[in-house]
Amino acid sequence: MRRRAVPLFLTGASVLISGLVLIAFLGGYRLNVTPSEPLGIWRIEELKRPVAVGDLVFICPPETSAIVEARVLGYLRRGLCAGGFAPLIKRVAALPGQHVDITDHIAIDGRSLPASTVRDRDGEGRPITPDPGGIVPPHHMFLHSSFASSYDSRYFGPVPDSGLLGLARPVFTFNQ
Repeated sequence: MRRRAVPLFLTGASVLISGLVLIAFLGGYRLNVTPSEPLGIWRIEELKRPVAVGDLVFICPPETSAIVEARVLGYLRRGLCAGGFAPLIKRVAALPGQHVDITDHIAIDGRSLPASTVRDRDGEGRPITPDPGGIVPPHHMFLHSSFASSYDSRYFGPVPDSGLLGLARPVFTFNQ
């Protein structure tokens, strides 16, 4: 009888844990394991208004050459977005019509964006090419993270707002 109890217990526990993970996922909960924002559990909250500069959002990156290369280089993780990418948590720094200057830092409509140093090499010493900047096109957003080594629109450019999943809300996080 005891020999059956252990496998039954483990099977039951596995089913219970899988069910809880599925319910959390369907409820919009996500685990952030990248340092661009605090590590931990986050929730995707429905956006019931137009996106605004300063909003912290979950967004699926588009399948551009820069994004595909970033996945190959290990900057982005696998996930359930189109192309097999994980959603990004980034702050909206500029919206359509705003002008983004990219030099050794970012300026939006002539104002410097804090914590926006642009690097020419990644953490492994490999060359990294910044986006040329310009006017954010219609239905796009320029995304930013204040984390110094973040891979964001500084390098991959504005992204379509069609990938917007919602606002990013921390549930249980801790700083590294």
